Amino acid sequence: MAKHRHPRTVAAAHGVATDAAFGAVTPPLYLTTTFEFAGFEKSRAHDYSRTSNPTRNMLAETLAELEGGMGAVVVSSGMAAIDLVLSRLRPGDVVVAPHDCYGGTQRLLLARRARGHFDVIFVDQADQAALAKAMVVEPALVFVETPSNPLMRVVDIRAIAARARKAGAKVVVDNTFLSPALQRPLRLGADFVVHSTTKFLNGHSDVLGGAVIAAEKADAEELAEWSNTAGLIGSPFDAYLTLRGIRTLFPRMSQQQETAQAIAEHLERHPFVEAVHYPGLPSHPGHTLAKLQQSGFGAMLSLELRGGTEAVRRFVERLEVFTLAESLGGVESLIAHPSTMTHASMDPEARRNAGITDGLLRLSVGLEAESDLISDLDHALAAVASAAQLPRVARV
Repeated sequence: MAKHRHPRTVAAAHGVATDAAFGAVTPPLYLTTTFEFAGFEKSRAHDYSRTSNPTRNMLAETLAELEGGMGAVVVSSGMAAIDLVLSRLRPGDVVVAPHDCYGGTQRLLLARRARGHFDVIFVDQADQAALAKAMVVEPALVFVETPSNPLMRVVDIRAIAARARKAGAKVVVDNTFLSPALQRPLRLGADFVVHSTTKFLNGHSDVLGGAVIAAEKADAEELAEWSNTAGLIGSPFDAYLTLRGIRTLFPRMSQQQETAQAIAEHLERHPFVEAVHYPGLPSHPGHTLAKLQQSGFGAMLSLELRGGTEAVRRFVERLEVFTLAESLGGVESLIAHPSTMTHASMDPEARRNAGITDGLLRLSVGLEAESDLISDLDHALAAVASAAQLPRVARV
């Protein structure tokens, strides 16, 4: 087999039929915490599962190959993955982060700043003047989230990485929304990629996990060493389930984004929807850029309803196929209200600055029939329109 395989092949087959003990096709699950030494002062490949574990290592190898990196570290959650990258920083270092990043990411950055671990500057990374101004302080790290959560804004990874390199900064990209099936940031100049493996990589809403993939071997080794030192690790069982989920990553993403595109187009034409945020729509400001740096538009989108919180309440109470819940990326379709759920930790002013309104809803599109999902949304929208007595005027 060729050394450099297509990512789809890596997802489906990395580690398959490599069991030397019994010839198992599926890589075995090693739940052991400790490993026997071959003799006095003769350790084997693994000695203790906090340091390394065959199952967790198999997942790390798969993720590194999928993203085109030189190594990966598997941890207990997506937030732990971000925190692992932040562990490289020292007091006085500066992080440049998006003003509209995930609420949990902002909460972590602010908490670390409050403890004096580093400084943080939040900027609109699509604003070239604001980004250039932030680079003047010579940051140590630039954190990128594209598409953004929840407004699906797209920023230029290659351009940001070039700016960061000139300033002497490392770049980390949160690739959770697209996965390596649709975007590979290391190929665009990023130094690190982080994932909440809980989401599309696992794909079944039954595992918490995270991972960091590094472009350089030395960086990967440094992260692995700190992960062992601090105990920032994922469990072997969770790694096993995540690897199982990755086997179907490409067909899942293909079907889910196809349905997401249809839903976005339908909602954009609906008279009771103020706006639809989805990079697959030609009307989206980041559509052209997304086509350049992504190989697909993904299964995440958001919409804005007229009427604010009360309209949202009526809408979600009428849904039957979509489930009101946090998280995303599973085979089931979910809907979330960022202002009161995923981004509730942000203060109201920060939400306003990020463009997160009370009428904004985030959709994670699953594998249900497209017709059922659209019918479900239409039924809920009809309830909103009826209550608000909005005019049924088709958009031009």
